[in-house]
Amino acid sequence: QVRLVESGGGLVQAGGSLRLSCAASGLTFSTYAMGWFRQAPGKERDIVAAISGRGSNIYHADSLKGRFTISRDNAKNTVYLQMNSLKPDDTARYYCATRRLYSISKSNWDYWGQGAQVTVSS
Repeated sequence: QVRLVESGGGLVQAGGSLRLSCAASGLTFSTYAMGWFRQAPGKERDIVAAISGRGSNIYHADSLKGRFTISRDNAKNTVYLQMNSLKPDDTARYYCATRRLYSISKSNWDYWGQGAQVTVSS
């Protein structure tokens, strides 16, 4: 059974940083692509970043390039999202998800975590 558990969310002041982690189990981690998504109240869930199984393909949403960075450690079955220079507009629930094939679509991801709340105060 595939399980994804996010951690590292919280309350931070504008301009601060957070690193989200997503620990995966129940799958051969290095053969699965991973993605980070976020959903703010009243808005659709959007893709933030994605990374292929070996890390050779990486995508970041254009609006977040330079501030957010996705990475993974296959030895630890964990994917990370480093978030710098946070803004109040980054306030959302952040989810990790996985699927076999790398994709930058926000649809058709097979497994999802419960999410981690990130709140950025002004």
